Amino acid sequence: MAEQAVEVDLLNRDPNNLNDHVKVSFEDVLGEPEGAHSIDCVWKNSYKCFECSKGCCYNVLTILCGIPLALCWGCEFAMITFTHVWHVTPCLRAYMIQCGCAQKFFGACLQCCLGPICETAGLCFSNIIVKNS
Repeated sequence: MAEQAVEVDLLNRDPNNLNDHVKVSFEDVLGEPEGAHSIDCVWKNSYKCFECSKGCCYNVLTILCGIPLALCWGCEFAMITFTHVWHVTPCLRAYMIQCGCAQKFFGACLQCCLGPICETAGLCFSNIIVKNS
């Protein structure tokens, strides 16, 4: 079976918003309340340092670890898929077949043993007449 090549979206790299919880900006981490402001140049340069170091550190980590981790996660999900295809699904199918057999067996037992009792009780109670006076 031939698969079509899938293009990677380089603009929207999190289309399912999996990592919205890690979106951190300078204002989410640092804030100076009224009456405790630093010099403007310190605040501006702090912003630049924060953003630059966050971006550079992330890029270095992805360069060093991104491809090996992608390989590990690819293997992990391949193993999960393999386990489900070759073990979990066949086990569940066998279990469902056994349950179907057990369902027929217990259904027949209930129908043979409880069916006549319930039918008799129904006939007895059907002759009861309640009158409100």
